[in-house]
Amino acid sequence: MVVTSRHPAPQPDEDGRPTDPLTTDPAATDPLATDPAATDPLATDPAAADPLATDPLAAALAGDETAFRAVYRLVHPGLLRYLRVLVGADADDVASETWLQVCRDLPSFSGDLAGFRAWCATVGRHRALDHLRRTRRRPETMAAEAQLAVLADPADTAADATDALATERALALIATLPRDQAEAVLLRVVVGLDAASAGRVLGKRAGAVRTAAYRGLRKLAETLEHHHA
Repeated sequence: MVVTSRHPAPQPDEDGRPTDPLTTDPAATDPLATDPAATDPLATDPAAADPLATDPLAAALAGDETAFRAVYRLVHPGLLRYLRVLVGADADDVASETWLQVCRDLPSFSGDLAGFRAWCATVGRHRALDHLRRTRRRPETMAAEAQLAVLADPADTAADATDALATERALALIATLPRDQAEAVLLRVVVGLDAASAGRVLGKRAGAVRTAAYRGLRKLAETLEHHHA
C-alpha cells in the first residue's frame, strides 16, 4: 500500500537542496512574529509603555520638567488667589517663595494631585504668615464698598454664591469675612480641597472647616443680597 502525504513534498531550492517551508516562513513557526503588538502590547500603547504619561504628578516627581510645568499650571491659579487674600499685593512674591520651597522639598512628597494641592496650600500659608510677621502686618482686607456693590447680582443666592469666587473682586469680598471663614471658603472653593485636606492645612477638624465654609458662604450671599437691595 502506498501512503500519500497530506502535505506537499518540499521543493528543491536553486541549488537542488530540499527546502523546509517552516524555515522560510517565520510566521509558520511563530504566528506572533508578524504582529509585534501581540508579543509586546506596549508597542501600540504609549501610556502602557510609559505609565507616567497619564500621570503628570508622578512624572514630575520622577524629575520630568515638562510634567512639573503641567502640574504647576493646574495648581498655581488657586494657590495665588488664596495667597492674595492673605497678603494682598505681595501674593506674587509669596507664591514665588512657596514654589521655591515646593521644588526644593519635592522629593519628600508622596501622594496624589489632591494631596499635592493641599501640600502646596500648606507651604503657601506658612510662607504667607512668615511674610506677615516680617512686615508686622495683619492679613489683608482688600474690599471697598464700591467693589462689593459690583458683585451684587439678582440671581445670587446662598447656593450659587460660589459661582463668582474666582474673580479678583470676589477675592476682595472674601477678604471681608472673618479669617477662619475666609480661609475655609478659599481652600474649599478656590483651591479645590476637600474638608479633610483643608483641615490639615489649617490644623482643624474637617467638621470645623465645613462649618466655617458654610457660614462664610452664607455671609457672602447675604452681602450680595444687601448690596443688590
